[in-house]
Amino acid sequence: MSLLLMTVLSSLLYLSVSSFEYEIGANEGWVVPPANDTRIYNDWASENRFQVDDTIRFKYRKDSVMEVSVEDYKKCNSSHPNFFSNTGNTVYHLNHSGYFYFMSGVSGHCERGQRMIIKVISSDQETNSGGEKSSASPSAAVLSSGVFKALLSQLAMSYVASYVFY
Repeated sequence: MSLLLMTVLSSLLYLSVSSFEYEIGANEGWVVPPANDTRIYNDWASENRFQVDDTIRFKYRKDSVMEVSVEDYKKCNSSHPNFFSNTGNTVYHLNHSGYFYFMSGVSGHCERGQRMIIKVISSDQETNSGGEKSSASPSAAVLSSGVFKALLSQLAMSYVASYVFY
């Protein structure tokens, strides 16, 4: 009976964690796109389904990432960002539904296509739409550390239970 209870509780823990981490730019990272592919980031973003509490990771060298207003995004204006980072490895938490506007803070990069719009949907919108979580390939969406911890916890409890009850 205890084994059944532990299995049910650990399964509930696994199901309650459902955020993803998306990596921008895959192998190349957050870079100025080629001149013939300036929509690469927006095309990628439109192929994914971002939800509240997902995160996006920007990896870059000698650059920066900013979250800006729609007005600043349209003008490539980097003077009043809502968020700024130049650490080379930035994780941004998508903490509400709606649109997020990102751009490089390096002069001229935004104008050359290093910018992106991400639409985040709430779990209510996802349920109503009947769509899937993401159309991304497994390499594009990395399970968050919360899911990893839940899986590890479930595995550990199953291992212990197998010795205790068998």
